[in-house]
Amino acid sequence: MVSVIPPVAITGMGCVCTAGPDLARCLKALDAGRRCPVPPSRFPVGTLSGFPVFEVPSDYLDCGRLKNPGTSNTVRLALRATREALQHAGIPEMELSCMRVGVCMGTSVGASLNFLDCYRAHRAGSMSDTSGFSRYLSANPAMAVAFELGVRGPVQTVVNACSSGADAIGMAASWIRQGLCDVAIAGGGDEISEVAYTGFIRLMITDNEPCRPFDATRKGLNLGEGAGVVVMESEGFRARRGASVLAELRGYGTIADAYHLTAPHPEGLGLRKAVAAALAEAGLQAKDIAFINAHGTATPNNDLVESVVFRDIFSSCPIVATKGMTGHTLGAAGAIEAIFAIAHLVRGMIPATVGFAHTDPELGIVPTTTPVTITGRAAISQSLAFGGNNSVLVLSRGAPE
Repeated sequence: MVSVIPPVAITGMGCVCTAGPDLARCLKALDAGRRCPVPPSRFPVGTLSGFPVFEVPSDYLDCGRLKNPGTSNTVRLALRATREALQHAGIPEMELSCMRVGVCMGTSVGASLNFLDCYRAHRAGSMSDTSGFSRYLSANPAMAVAFELGVRGPVQTVVNACSSGADAIGMAASWIRQGLCDVAIAGGGDEISEVAYTGFIRLMITDNEPCRPFDATRKGLNLGEGAGVVVMESEGFRARRGASVLAELRGYGTIADAYHLTAPHPEGLGLRKAVAAALAEAGLQAKDIAFINAHGTATPNNDLVESVVFRDIFSSCPIVATKGMTGHTLGAAGAIEAIFAIAHLVRGMIPATVGFAHTDPELGIVPTTTPVTITGRAAISQSLAFGGNNSVLVLSRGAPE
């Protein structure tokens, strides 16, 4: 495969979500199809408790030593995934300060909406100290991770709704190509917040049962939380330290069609353009793609729009959706799902789509119902977001033969 622009090497990955505290256990859970969404436990839900979420257990928030013990759960999740990715890449954390390292993290609500007690106390005039504001100011995920790791390269938090994690990976790859850093830590993290939970319910796109991507009976999404992080390296730096290429980011396309504040374009206009841009950057065609990790929210509109694009561009390509196991992790989703896509490429198999049971004739596509063996080298992971944004990553396993 020949790329139009140089691919960027991915040498390490880390993931934490309700499916597991690390990537290996997440993959094991995906294969087993185990899931158990429950009502949120970290904030009051009142009469809205009938909408389950994929909330991580408290011990998954343990991310090792912290310079700022009062940091948010979003940062804790992102840092946990980052440390796993660094270990996977064989980069000692203590040596990061001697390297040119950038940090790019996507989030949706993790940087601003998780401090309601502070906001309410301030509005009521009952705030006793400013600790809430201090926590808010240290909650920027990329800045917080960079601070905890002691790195001083480029730092950027991407807040682009549900495509944030994918966009952060695409942006960080451009840093590597431009020579702004030798190592890029990129991905996304999000915790479940009261604002997001009640907001999605009021949008009437949540399900009171475990979600069912692409299923004829689907009613909506379940929120989830977690983080996914990759380590990317410049070719020169990777070669000098003798690190293996786990995967490559070959292409990235992002298009905002601005069709509607929350609904995707009914014909997938933006998604089509994002797919075309990502394939062109990778120097590949649709026939070169072994499988697609779909956004697959289990909402009626999103799944329909994705299906229209799948039928037209990837008529016979296997499709898997993983939100039935993780919930919709918002700003972390694009990163977590890109990592799953890489893992599936490496092991040559994609799992069944958990939650799917009934074919919807209107969609005209059927996601995986059993594990599927794959032999191709490249896959697509795509993310659709509020505001009409569509982001697509083209990933390949290992270095080209």
